[in-house]
Formats: sequence, C-alpha cells, structure tokens
Amino acid sequence: MAAMKPRTGDGPMEVTKEGRGYVMRVPLEGGGRLVVELNKDEAQDLGEKLLAVFA
Repeated sequence: MAAMKPRTGDGPMEVTKEGRGYVMRVPLEGGGRLVVELNKDEAQDLGEKLLAVFA
C-alpha cells in the first residue's frame, strides 16, 4: 500500500498569462487548488472589484 502524503503548502496564489487569457490558481484550505481561466475583460473586472472591497 502506498503512503498517503498530506496536502500542505500547495504554494501561493498565482496568475499566469497563457495564450489570450489568464489562468489564476488559488490554493484551497485542506489542499488542492482552484484553477480559473479569465479573459482580459474578466481579469480587469475582477481586479477592480477586489480593489473596491479593500479601498
């Protein structure tokens, strides 16, 4: 039987440009990642909404 490794420290949140869009990877509590692909307009809209929340 293979040993089970705990899912810890999947790394920081990151955004990369891939082709015409952007891929955002967000680490989740308990392990794994949420991966979201956004186009330019969606990324700008998300950025504006996040800035409005923290302003």
